[in-house]
Amino acid sequence: MIQLREKTLISLCLAASLRYKNRTAFAMLSGGKNCRRVTYLQMGIRARQFGSLFREIGVKKGAKVLLLSENCPEWPLAYFGIAFAGAVSVPMLTGFSAEQTANIAVHCDVSAVCLGRSMLEKFKFLADIFARIPIIVIDSISPSDDIKTSEITVFLGGAEKIMPLRITEEDTGSPPCEPYDLATIIYTSGTAGNSKGVMLCGANIISSALSSLSFVKLYPRDRLLSVLPLAHSYESCIGLLAPVMSGASVTYLDRPPSPSVLLPAFKTLRPTAIITVPLFIEKMYHNAIAPKLNDSKLYKFPLTRRAAVQFSGRRLKSAMGGKLRFFGIGGAPLSAEVENFLRSAGFPYSTGYGLTEAAPLVTGNRPRRFPVRSMGKAPQNVKLRISGYPGSEGEIQVKGPNVMMGYFNDSGKTAEAFTEDGWLRTGDLGSIDKKGWLSIKGRIKAMILGPSGENIYPEEIEGLLGSSSLVEDALVYSGKKGELVALVRLSDAAKAAAGALENALEELRAWVNKKLASFSKLNRIEIQSEPFEKTPTMKIKRYLYV
Repeated sequence: MIQLREKTLISLCLAASLRYKNRTAFAMLSGGKNCRRVTYLQMGIRARQFGSLFREIGVKKGAKVLLLSENCPEWPLAYFGIAFAGAVSVPMLTGFSAEQTANIAVHCDVSAVCLGRSMLEKFKFLADIFARIPIIVIDSISPSDDIKTSEITVFLGGAEKIMPLRITEEDTGSPPCEPYDLATIIYTSGTAGNSKGVMLCGANIISSALSSLSFVKLYPRDRLLSVLPLAHSYESCIGLLAPVMSGASVTYLDRPPSPSVLLPAFKTLRPTAIITVPLFIEKMYHNAIAPKLNDSKLYKFPLTRRAAVQFSGRRLKSAMGGKLRFFGIGGAPLSAEVENFLRSAGFPYSTGYGLTEAAPLVTGNRPRRFPVRSMGKAPQNVKLRISGYPGSEGEIQVKGPNVMMGYFNDSGKTAEAFTEDGWLRTGDLGSIDKKGWLSIKGRIKAMILGPSGENIYPEEIEGLLGSSSLVEDALVYSGKKGELVALVRLSDAAKAAAGALENALEELRAWVNKKLASFSKLNRIEIQSEPFEKTPTMKIKRYLYV
């Protein structure tokens, strides 16, 4: 791993470029082949070229630059390039609407926009707002045998222009940023709505990436497959910065990560590490693994059940290329049924907990070295505490070098996010045992008070519903009369059995209620006809439905 002189993106980019030189940093998997390959040495040159380009088109130190693109090798080049210009990156999720994008651009007063070709059509709706702002098409770099003579497409005043990518003389001086300068603003898209701009400095994000490496050791020989959006802090930290620190290579997909895309990608790339969210493995388990297990004679016989599970685990690992040694799961709690299978199967999974405001890592685990249902322990430089009495359940609160600077242009919400003594309030309920293992119950705002003041955690009930082959997604809420209602999106299997659906749903409700405390039992199940709108980590946006 590289040694950093200071915790800045510039220092990281330069150190990795010099240390790992001709090793592959980024590539794109397209048509079954790796293309658009970028070496670490090229990464350093390209990032500085982007920095020079930003300065040439008038981006000043501290200016905000919107970064809106699907995952591609040029995304990190632009990301580091913004830092070389002394500017502040504003990574945007491509799933945001044109109106949301415009609101965020106005809110942080962007000076330039970096986007991928696929986003050009989206920006036609924003022509009035961005007519005077330079737009750089990051994946339009012309192919050239000499990286120093490349060109790129830029829109200036609405007119398309081809500009050279070069390093100017003024970029030979000292880096224009310090560890505690604002480096990036990440706008959240959470389950409660009200998107906020989380301000993170270089020290925040570099500290978080370094902490992640205490849970997973990465090496130059490692190959990561990227399946989550780089604009999310989870992927940009553990899926980008941590690999760059270690000299590993990251490959991006040229289309959404559906099963038909992933299976050949696994076979071609044979990744050693993947960072993902629970829904990814839960769907794979319920659609492909559980049905075969339940039909297996070995699984039905208690003495051979463990052998059947381990065999399924080996098949799962083989389907992912056979070389996987780290499968990171974060963004939401993993269902108990799926986790029990992964643990029994010997699959190299690891869970963790974090939030954008903590850049994002709060706790983590090493594969096979943690209790089931645990979200892990905090790294050495991060402190955790639970509000309330020692040993009780309460709000998880965090302090450390990873904690955000605050919300951009919102001192009121910033004040609400911290306790009087300076701890970050996560808004999540949890507990910490005597050995420091963190367990999570759910969001405070999602918690429902039972008829006698009992705490009901809808996420736990939703997890049970999700383990049924009938359910694609579920949302549990309190009705007008205080009754518990489950809103479910039916699976394809349930839709196929439409004639007996009413009986099936009633059987599902009875099955779930048997596993719940008396005050947590469902009163009814309703059907959600359209897919739920979700966050990038595949959590349902509750505020849209409750």
